[in-house]
Amino acid sequence: MSSDFKNFVDHCTLNEHSDELKKTVNKITQVGKGILAADESIPTIGSRFSKIQLENNFQNRCNYRELLFTTKNIEKYISGVILYEETLNSKTLSEKPFIDILNEKNIVIGIKVDHGLKDLPFSYPGSKYSVGFESLETRCKDFYQKGARFAKWRSTLKMTPFGISQNVIQQVANEQALYAAICQKNGLVPIVEPELLTDGDHSREECFFISKKILSTVIKSLNDYNVDLEGILLKPAMIQSGIDHPSRKAETLRERILKNSEMTSKCMINCIPPALGGITFLSGGQSETEASLHLNYINSYKIPCFVSFSYGRALQASTIDTWKGKNENYKKAQNVFENILKTNSEAQQNKLVVNLENLNL
Repeated sequence: MSSDFKNFVDHCTLNEHSDELKKTVNKITQVGKGILAADESIPTIGSRFSKIQLENNFQNRCNYRELLFTTKNIEKYISGVILYEETLNSKTLSEKPFIDILNEKNIVIGIKVDHGLKDLPFSYPGSKYSVGFESLETRCKDFYQKGARFAKWRSTLKMTPFGISQNVIQQVANEQALYAAICQKNGLVPIVEPELLTDGDHSREECFFISKKILSTVIKSLNDYNVDLEGILLKPAMIQSGIDHPSRKAETLRERILKNSEMTSKCMINCIPPALGGITFLSGGQSETEASLHLNYINSYKIPCFVSFSYGRALQASTIDTWKGKNENYKKAQNVFENILKTNSEAQQNKLVVNLENLNL
């Protein structure tokens, strides 16, 4: 091998953060633990607050995040928390930085780094591309200095009557690969999130078909961009029919959970290389119960890498509804949150005991 080619290979593969990335992945992928996605943007958390008639202001946002992060035993069930930039820089009522609270609990700090979505020109309505690349490297350096050790960048894909075109899939794959490479260069483990939305009337089989194309294209792009697969986490959607598909009403809960879990596992086994750092599923609008049950049954299959959760609403919905922004509900809401965390910890280990026959949503 010529010295020029060796230098080229070294340039493409050597990373001073390589060992650290793998240590971060190992710290996150602990048995019985998952990721809390607390990275809601200001408008998104505002929509959650509006349901409990709570004003969306800075102090209320801080109060709510403090409720979550100071919940008893959170560190037993959560290994990483994804933060919005505002939260990364915020403090508790007693002026203690949130990042200090999480570090003391040995919870890895993550950060949302995309700047949202825009319409993809000359493509089917609903096709999007994500933005935020111009400042990404600078922000990654800054977030690393502040204590973040992993990141999240969300891209979305929406099913059309004709499926999803390969150029749209490739656009998302390239976004995720470029973002992942920039993160790894700067010491952050990237969560790769090519989310297939549940909007539409597509069948479970159509979701499986498209999901295989999405994941295989993303994995190829990650390799094309020389991303170290051992130093990333994948955050895919589970295999489900669209929210308007007739099976949503025709199937029993048991049928839906078992079929979705089987096809999700089959898709992961077909597409995901064993070298991958881990899979942390998104909940994608599922209820807390559905998300926990799916995770439990998915983990009954032999997927060749670590499988857990990276849930937002599916961990928080009952908590925020219990809290209602009132001090007198604070401890009760924390108890609710601790219980849902424990449930998902058991689901990650396929230890959730439930009778699907007698369960209704």
